[in-house]
Amino acid sequence: MIHVTIVSPNHALRVGLREMLAGHPSIRVVGEAARLADVNDKETEVAVLASVSATRGIEPVDFGILFLTDNVDSIRGMLITDLHAWGILSLEAGADELAAGIAAVAEGLWVGAPGLVEGLMRLPKRGEGLGEDLLAEPLTAREKEVLQNMAGGLANKQIALELGISEHTVKFHLSALYAKLGAASRTEAVKRGIELGLISL
Repeated sequence: MIHVTIVSPNHALRVGLREMLAGHPSIRVVGEAARLADVNDKETEVAVLASVSATRGIEPVDFGILFLTDNVDSIRGMLITDLHAWGILSLEAGADELAAGIAAVAEGLWVGAPGLVEGLMRLPKRGEGLGEDLLAEPLTAREKEVLQNMAGGLANKQIALELGISEHTVKFHLSALYAKLGAASRTEAVKRGIELGLISL
């Protein structure tokens, strides 16, 4: 059972989301909050955040967050923090899509509606990104390929097939990537790659 807290300053929206999830067999809504700061960390596995104005700034949290928004620029600041896992869906998402997004985030995955994710992953304009020069050690060409494939949602075995290398070699490159990017997970590595303009679509 996935424990979910619905977060929005809009009471009607919270009620509507609760109703959408009420009949799902593997999701239990354990709370509602007007702000992210009011979420009970010990009870919540996934917070469904339906308003960016409800965030508590950029403090790390111990639960996954599923953002419901059609304005990807409004959540960029949240994604540079140490989020456990996150996803992004449109405010128009249906009950099945919402439940699938919650399940994915609960598993620690990075997930989202294609159009919205593409908006987040677009390369920064010249002078906009932080730049690879901020890394103590630059990524090799192969490491960049692994990072790009990882951002596309490919598992290690799929990356190995795509690049014509062994799965063991993929794991080796991942270890190097994590060290160079200062990341502890695939999600963090991809987020860091986005920030540095290392990932393109």
